[in-house]
Amino acid sequence: MPRRDPALARRLRELLDERIVDGLTLTEATALVPAHPAHLVRAFSTAYGIAPHQYLMSRRVERARRLLLAGRTPAEVAAETGFYDQAHLTRQFKRLVGVTPAATGPAPAEPAGVSRRSAA
Repeated sequence: MPRRDPALARRLRELLDERIVDGLTLTEATALVPAHPAHLVRAFSTAYGIAPHQYLMSRRVERARRLLLAGRTPAEVAAETGFYDQAHLTRQFKRLVGVTPAATGPAPAEPAGVSRRSAA
Protein backbone atom coordinates (compact mmCIF):
# COMPACT_ATOMS: atom_id res chain seq x y z
CA MET A 1 0.00 0.00 0.00
CA PRO A 2 1.46 3.40 -0.99
CA ARG A 3 2.50 5.71 1.80
CA ARG A 4 0.12 8.64 2.16
CA ASP A 5 1.63 12.09 1.85
CA PRO A 6 -1.30 14.51 1.65
CA ALA A 7 0.84 17.64 2.05
CA LEU A 8 2.99 16.67 -0.91
CA ALA A 9 -0.08 15.80 -2.99
CA ARG A 10 -1.76 19.09 -2.06
CA ARG A 11 1.33 21.09 -3.04
CA LEU A 12 1.51 19.38 -6.44
CA ARG A 13 -2.19 20.01 -6.96
CA GLU A 14 -1.70 23.70 -6.17
CA LEU A 15 1.14 23.87 -8.70
CA LEU A 16 -0.98 22.16 -11.36
CA ASP A 17 -3.88 24.54 -10.66
CA GLU A 18 -1.54 27.53 -11.02
CA ARG A 19 -0.24 26.25 -14.34
CA ILE A 20 -3.29 24.81 -16.08
CA VAL A 21 -2.50 26.48 -19.40
CA ASP A 22 1.30 26.20 -19.38
CA GLY A 23 1.41 22.78 -17.79
CA LEU A 24 4.06 21.39 -15.49
CA THR A 25 6.56 18.67 -16.32
CA LEU A 26 7.52 16.11 -13.74
CA THR A 27 11.07 17.50 -13.78
CA GLU A 28 9.76 21.00 -13.03
CA ALA A 29 7.51 19.64 -10.29
CA THR A 30 10.32 17.80 -8.55
CA ALA A 31 12.45 20.96 -8.68
CA LEU A 32 9.66 22.92 -6.97
CA VAL A 33 8.54 20.17 -4.60
CA PRO A 34 11.60 18.27 -3.42
CA ALA A 35 10.56 14.65 -3.83
CA HIS A 36 11.45 11.74 -6.06
CA PRO A 37 9.30 11.78 -9.23
CA ALA A 38 7.80 8.36 -8.53
CA HIS A 39 6.92 9.35 -4.96
CA LEU A 40 5.34 12.58 -6.17
CA VAL A 41 3.11 10.75 -8.68
CA ARG A 42 2.18 8.02 -6.18
CA ALA A 43 1.34 10.55 -3.44
CA PHE A 44 -0.89 12.52 -5.82
CA SER A 45 -2.59 9.42 -7.24
CA THR A 46 -3.21 8.02 -3.77
CA ALA A 47 -4.64 11.29 -2.46
CA TYR A 48 -6.86 12.15 -5.44
CA GLY A 49 -7.44 8.86 -7.23
CA ILE A 50 -6.12 10.23 -10.53
CA ALA A 51 -2.64 10.70 -12.00
CA PRO A 52 -1.29 14.29 -12.14
CA HIS A 53 -1.41 14.44 -15.96
CA GLN A 54 -5.01 13.18 -16.01
CA TYR A 55 -5.90 15.80 -13.40
CA LEU A 56 -4.34 18.54 -15.53
CA MET A 57 -6.20 17.35 -18.64
CA SER A 58 -9.51 17.23 -16.77
CA ARG A 59 -8.99 20.80 -15.51
CA ARG A 60 -8.17 22.00 -19.02
CA VAL A 61 -11.24 20.28 -20.46
CA GLU A 62 -13.48 21.78 -17.78
CA ARG A 63 -12.10 25.24 -18.52
CA ALA A 64 -12.56 24.62 -22.26
CA ARG A 65 -16.18 23.55 -21.69
CA ARG A 66 -16.96 26.80 -19.87
CA LEU A 67 -15.40 28.88 -22.67
CA LEU A 68 -17.28 26.94 -25.34
CA LEU A 69 -20.57 27.45 -23.51
CA ALA A 70 -19.76 31.16 -23.43
CA GLY A 71 -19.64 31.18 -27.23
CA ARG A 72 -15.92 30.88 -27.97
CA THR A 73 -14.78 28.83 -30.97
CA PRO A 74 -12.94 25.52 -30.47
CA ALA A 75 -9.79 26.97 -32.09
CA GLU A 76 -9.75 29.93 -29.68
CA VAL A 77 -10.46 27.67 -26.73
CA ALA A 78 -7.68 25.24 -27.63
CA ALA A 79 -5.11 28.03 -27.64
CA GLU A 80 -6.39 29.54 -24.39
CA THR A 81 -6.54 26.33 -22.39
CA GLY A 82 -3.12 24.84 -23.07
CA PHE A 83 -3.90 22.31 -25.77
CA TYR A 84 -1.39 21.91 -28.58
CA ASP A 85 -4.04 22.54 -31.24
CA GLN A 86 -7.74 22.12 -31.91
CA ALA A 87 -7.34 18.42 -32.72
CA HIS A 88 -5.68 17.84 -29.33
CA LEU A 89 -8.56 19.63 -27.61
CA THR A 90 -11.11 17.60 -29.58
CA ARG A 91 -9.49 14.24 -28.66
CA GLN A 92 -9.22 15.03 -24.96
CA PHE A 93 -12.63 16.68 -24.80
CA LYS A 94 -14.40 13.77 -26.48
CA ARG A 95 -12.56 11.26 -24.29
CA LEU A 96 -13.59 13.03 -21.07
CA VAL A 97 -16.97 14.59 -21.95
CA GLY A 98 -18.24 12.17 -24.58
CA VAL A 99 -19.00 14.75 -27.28
CA THR A 100 -16.89 17.01 -29.45
CA PRO A 101 -16.24 20.65 -28.53
CA ALA A 102 -18.32 21.78 -31.53
CA ALA A 103 -21.35 20.00 -30.06
CA THR A 104 -20.87 21.86 -26.77
CA GLY A 105 -21.25 25.47 -27.88
CA PRO A 106 -24.09 27.69 -26.72
CA ALA A 107 -27.62 26.79 -27.75
CA PRO A 108 -28.49 28.30 -31.13
CA ALA A 109 -30.74 31.33 -31.04
CA GLU A 110 -34.40 30.75 -31.83
CA PRO A 111 -35.59 32.28 -35.10
CA ALA A 112 -37.71 35.38 -34.62
CA GLY A 113 -41.33 34.55 -33.83
CA VAL A 114 -40.66 30.88 -33.04
CA SER A 115 -40.70 29.54 -29.52
CA ARG A 116 -40.06 26.02 -28.30
CA ARG A 117 -43.70 25.65 -27.25
CA SER A 118 -45.14 26.59 -30.63
CA ALA A 119 -42.67 24.33 -32.44
CA ALA A 120 -43.82 21.25 -30.52
